[in-house]
Amino acid sequence: MLTRKQHELLRFIQSSLEESGVSPSFEEMKEALDLKSKSGVHRLISALEERGFIRRLPNRARALEVLRQPEDVTPPVGAKPAAPKKPVELARPAAPSPANDVVEIPLHGRIAAGVPIEALEGQTMLPVPAALLGAGDHYALEVSGDSMVEAGILDGDLALIRKTDIAREGEIVVALVRGEEATLKYLRRERGMVRLDPANAAYDPQYYQPGEVQVQGKLAGLLRRYH
Repeated sequence: MLTRKQHELLRFIQSSLEESGVSPSFEEMKEALDLKSKSGVHRLISALEERGFIRRLPNRARALEVLRQPEDVTPPVGAKPAAPKKPVELARPAAPSPANDVVEIPLHGRIAAGVPIEALEGQTMLPVPAALLGAGDHYALEVSGDSMVEAGILDGDLALIRKTDIAREGEIVVALVRGEEATLKYLRRERGMVRLDPANAAYDPQYYQPGEVQVQGKLAGLLRRYH
């Protein structure tokens, strides 16, 4: 039989996996259960793991998998305890699967973080932790240039892009300019024009007619190699 806190944590982990495909962080679990410290979360997770309700996937960040969900909870003090019931096996989330595994996405070449350059198509596949991506189709581009350094995007970084042709004001997007050149910039609109803003004071914004710019994706994450 689980305590009420153990049951609440198990339900919270399962809900997070079903909604986003990613197990919650220790900070998120602490806040959800109104605990004072992360040590309490560690104790609850260890107890659930010992009882076979969850398991940790080795060498993976935020790698928790719910194996089964109980129907029984420790009743409040003074309440008459109910007869224990057999735990119910859970169906695993349909997507993404597995939630904390590695997936391969296309690496399509280099993209400018300065003056727009051609985004090359390629067949190279890049292994990426699924937890970095979330829902949707993704691809990767190698960043070339330094105009997005103030956004933490450096030359040589691998930008993980979620495919979409819609973006909100102020989002970092892959913008295809005049059908042939692509660039990574903040997307803004000003007086009927599309403005592509860098994140480097040394560069000026770029202005285009709306028909000259096509959104090809939004920044979902970054990978950085250290040599």
